[in-house]
Amino acid sequence: MVNTYRELLAQGEEKLRKAKVEDVKLNAAELLAKAMESDCRGADFSVSLDDKAEKPVCDSFNAMIERRINGEPLQYLIGEWEFYGLTLKVGAGTLIPRQDTETIVDLVIDKYRNSDSLSVIDLCSGTGCIGIALEKNLRCDKVFCVEKSEKAAEYLKENLRLNGSRAELILGDVLDEKVLEKLSQADIIVCNPPYLTKEDMENLQKEVSFEPAEALFGGEDGLDFYRSITRIWKSKLKDGGMLIYEIGIGQEDEVMRMLIQHGFENVRCRKDLCGINRCVFGFYSQN
Repeated sequence: MVNTYRELLAQGEEKLRKAKVEDVKLNAAELLAKAMESDCRGADFSVSLDDKAEKPVCDSFNAMIERRINGEPLQYLIGEWEFYGLTLKVGAGTLIPRQDTETIVDLVIDKYRNSDSLSVIDLCSGTGCIGIALEKNLRCDKVFCVEKSEKAAEYLKENLRLNGSRAELILGDVLDEKVLEKLSQADIIVCNPPYLTKEDMENLQKEVSFEPAEALFGGEDGLDFYRSITRIWKSKLKDGGMLIYEIGIGQEDEVMRMLIQHGFENVRCRKDLCGINRCVFGFYSQN
């Protein structure tokens, strides 16, 4: 039995610690805030921890703690996550936005911060995190978010609304060449495709196994989407336009080779904050 929310929080932390969940304080605070319908980063939260714990809140919190112990991602449990300063809705059927992916946004902003009237296509858009972040930080005329999963598209629609985005959702498969007919030429094509190998999929962390396999699995060697997207989508770039991919660990040489073979120039890779090559990009001349 607990008397206050502070005691309830400590009890939850201990359960998570015993289950070897990482970042127990963050997890417990976020889940309690969700149960209390509060903000764990707000001043009111720390004050209200000494209030008497109400049974409905305790029941909700304890249920979420058990689900977290069973591997369900924290982001799914609280229903949202932050990406590049934006609040995005997430849940079952979506790939969870990760800090690694902010490397793409940083790179594109660095190269196009002084440009106007940009057109951007975000392939395998998922929650829309990349497309929306670019729209908010660059002077964009058009942003298209292409996503084939209807489940993910529902979250994407909500994220467009939540963030006041003018980006347009295109519901379709990035490997279907008919989808290209719906879009105009772009200055920038960004893509965080499925890139896990068959071996990766057989050894997923428990939390990652809750995310949709179609957003993770990139074929036997993890490179299927890079092969097809590079071939299909280079025609949608304006002359001198940039294609940029997120990649998995150790995939940079193969993906760079693909871009070069397809006529891309100035092909490079970019490291993330952990020093891992996380992006590959190049520029395409239509002449």
